[in-house]
Amino acid sequence: MDRSEVEAKMTDLLVDELGIDRDKIAMSASFEEDLEVDSLGVVELLMALEDNFGVSIPDEEAEQIGTVGQAVDLVMQKLGG
Repeated sequence: MDRSEVEAKMTDLLVDELGIDRDKIAMSASFEEDLEVDSLGVVELLMALEDNFGVSIPDEEAEQIGTVGQAVDLVMQKLGG
């Protein structure tokens, strides 16, 4: 899976799982400030990422994710890309 596929799937998950307006989603968007995702939403997203990409994201790595792009970077790293 290449980066553009991960970005597209990430966008779909944010829209489908968290109900975020697709137009607001950018790789530089902060989950907390730009997308107004609360801590429960972040947990839901992490679970969706693990299920959809078949990766495991430990809590200490999850705490480092602040933007959509950082989440994509982490998934790419987990996928070996």
